[in-house]
Amino acid sequence: MSIKAINEYNKVGVKSGVDQATPHRMVQMLLEGALTRIAIAKGHMERNELAQQGEEIGKAITIVGGLQATLDPEKGGDVAGNLDYLYDHIAQGLMQANSESSTDKLDQITNLLIEIKSGWDAIPVEHHQTTALTDEAGG
Repeated sequence: MSIKAINEYNKVGVKSGVDQATPHRMVQMLLEGALTRIAIAKGHMERNELAQQGEEIGKAITIVGGLQATLDPEKGGDVAGNLDYLYDHIAQGLMQANSESSTDKLDQITNLLIEIKSGWDAIPVEHHQTTALTDEAGG
């Protein structure tokens, strides 16, 4: 597991199980953490709590950056490139959602992250420990 990804995850205050997590589980936790932060941000957005909204969106962007930092283009090839593009798109979308206070944009980003997480969750368990994080993550 990338030390940078673990540090990004720890920065946003979610530490439960990180030390014992497999690389596969760590990516799942990062995706779950980003989704949680976006949901919390949406609640703040709906209540017009701008400071808290920005803080939670910032945490989600940090988590996405941690995911992006685990990518290895040499090992992951096109999949790593596609994920890199998607993570950039997600971070840009989060910044746009924050500046426009757009719950619709947050919903779009949430749906995209759910799709990525669904693919990740579908990886058979026998492959969770057999490859390095960058191989599993496509990067």
